[in-house]
Amino acid sequence: MTSSTEVLAGLVDRVTFHNSDNGFCVLRVKARGQRDLITLVGHAAMISAGEFVRASGSWINDRTHGVQFKASFLKAAAPTTVEGIEKYLGSGMIRGIGPVYAKKLVRAFGETVFDVIEQEPGRLREVTGIGPKRAERIIAGWAEQKVIREIMLFLHSNGVGTSRAVRIYKTYGTDAIRLISENPYRLARDIRGIGFRTADQIAAKLGVEKTALIRVRAGISYALAEAMDDGHCGLPTEELVPLTQKLLEVPADLIATALDLELQDGTVIADDLDGRRCVFLAGLYRAEREIAEKLQALAAGKRSGRAKSSPHARARPPLASSQSAFTYPSQWQALH
Repeated sequence: MTSSTEVLAGLVDRVTFHNSDNGFCVLRVKARGQRDLITLVGHAAMISAGEFVRASGSWINDRTHGVQFKASFLKAAAPTTVEGIEKYLGSGMIRGIGPVYAKKLVRAFGETVFDVIEQEPGRLREVTGIGPKRAERIIAGWAEQKVIREIMLFLHSNGVGTSRAVRIYKTYGTDAIRLISENPYRLARDIRGIGFRTADQIAAKLGVEKTALIRVRAGISYALAEAMDDGHCGLPTEELVPLTQKLLEVPADLIATALDLELQDGTVIADDLDGRRCVFLAGLYRAEREIAEKLQALAAGKRSGRAKSSPHARARPPLASSQSAFTYPSQWQALH
């Protein structure tokens, strides 16, 4: 099969599988231009039979399941045809509505049923069997689905792929739009698979300036993470500032201001080592200290009573060497 990117659109006939934790789904779709139902695999925070889907991806030939359309991007919309609306409402996606009440609602309101639920919910009582409690469940269920759709639309419009959008929604829930709008760089901290660069692209789409303090503050952790990838657990201030300046392309004085704020919040920690002020990611700093102290206690337990009382055994293990880019010698020092 060809691996070139294609666009596919159609009606979801059946949801074969949907993992609510990560959004992975397997769908059977009546796709435009295809005689038979096709199998589509992708990610969606929510998906139901009857919905209209638009996807981009490529055809693959799975050894076990045969020909499938593997979607890298998947967007679902509420159905507009009577057939699709009834199938969607009858899927159980909206609390209070099953196949029986789906048929009744469509018979009563036709293609305007969604407008009735959203704009004239009192009219739901016109349907035989729908009392106050069921009507409340239907209204609440519809509102919940609407919020999820708005979140996914917001994320998609800001360049977030479907699988990442699902992870974001699962992490932040209904607060996703507010939290990301306030500080898109929190994505790099909270969401697996999203780093500073991706968060920075999203921030740019949201109108965050390159010199915004939230960007520079996040960039300090990014610079330290880059140094960590090179084997360093911390950097002297005089090296951290120019590295951050190079990565973010912002003035040094702005980085100094952002660093002070990060230190106040405890996101990073400073320590004076060999007369030099060094900065570390807080979590890494604490983890290394804890490991060093445990190794020190282990080593002390193997020494004689005289060695245990040595001032060297009680001394605080140093956190960095005197090299220009610091790597932790703490474990070695603890056993020295």
